[in-house]
Amino acid sequence: MVTPIVEVEAITFKYDHRVESDVLTDVSFTVAKGEWLAIVGHNGSGKSTLARLLVGIVDAQQGQIRIAGHVLNEQSKWDIRQHIGMVFQNPDNQFIGTTVQDDVAFGLENINMPYQEMKKRVDEALEAVNLTSLRLHDPSRLSGGQKQRVALAGILALRPSILVLDEAFVMLDPKSRRDLLETLQQLRRAHNLTILSITHDMNEAAVSDRVLMLNTGRIERCGSPSEVFSYELELMPPLTERLRRELKERNRRVPDFYMTEDEMVQWLWK
Repeated sequence: MVTPIVEVEAITFKYDHRVESDVLTDVSFTVAKGEWLAIVGHNGSGKSTLARLLVGIVDAQQGQIRIAGHVLNEQSKWDIRQHIGMVFQNPDNQFIGTTVQDDVAFGLENINMPYQEMKKRVDEALEAVNLTSLRLHDPSRLSGGQKQRVALAGILALRPSILVLDEAFVMLDPKSRRDLLETLQQLRRAHNLTILSITHDMNEAAVSDRVLMLNTGRIERCGSPSEVFSYELELMPPLTERLRRELKERNRRVPDFYMTEDEMVQWLWK
């Protein structure tokens, strides 16, 4: 049996010990190498807190997290961060350099990487996110989608085996969101990259392998997008599922199960 690359065991966390309720309570799950896990839930469900726990920004009061087989704690978190990278909601908060290529190189400079290797990695990261032509531009003057690609390139240049996206697409227009999702899918296939995406966007969650739903700090359901969106009626489902339900309400003959975008298109063409 292959050891999971992310193991979360009975995590409990609260920010304020004077408050009785926990932000997260007894949360346990694993993620396989190369898997895409979407973490969803309403505001206050604990999604972003879980992301911060995974990269060691905050520490759990109970439970244990293992990343690539290593227990995450105060002593190990700097080494573990070589395996895991995080892209936040607002890319402007991550910019350091005056040009796109300087910004992508910043993390590599911090670990004293030799110049030739650093240049190679910056070139590869910019090519991966289709930003080579903008390498000398000021990142603060780019569009929202381009800014998020710069932030992603800066993480990819470090070559993490795990990528955590904390509402990373929320500021993007629909086209930029679709383009970036496709880029991530290509990178995942090419490098066996593990992705954990914290999101409100169910269309983003629909491209994942599994969806983990949090409700008031506890895991309510975990399964394939089909399993979760078919039974969790309180969630705003992806567009294809909303269309299927709308057609069913209008007494049209539709399948009784969730369909992906490709499956919906094939069904509509029949």
